[in-house]
Amino acid sequence: MAIWQGKSMKKPSGGRAKMNRGKKKCELGREAAETKIGDKKSRKIRTRGGNLKVRLATDSRINVVNPETNKIEVAEVLNVIENNANPNFVRRNIITKGAVVETSAGKVRVTSRPGQHGVINGVLIAE
Repeated sequence: MAIWQGKSMKKPSGGRAKMNRGKKKCELGREAAETKIGDKKSRKIRTRGGNLKVRLATDSRINVVNPETNKIEVAEVLNVIENNANPNFVRRNIITKGAVVETSAGKVRVTSRPGQHGVINGVLIAE
């Protein structure tokens, strides 16, 4: 079954809304990438207009920016500490934008969207 990202079938009151047209192909969605920790694996997806989007399936490295020195280093991802997108993502070690991960450089907040950009970037958090 396809994922549909069209208008909800519920009214604000909770009642059932009647559709005034059918579903459109442009309203189709895809499964979430759910990037995990592991050896680097990615998938290429053809998007609208023939462009390509890189979905990061697993990766163990992160590009870390130190805001004090403005230097970038590559660090090893060890664990997911916090994820506001979904509390279950912490248990499953799923990385999304805004997640706080434990790395070899310290605690890092993820600033990129791994499922959309194909890379994990983050900013070092001062403790």
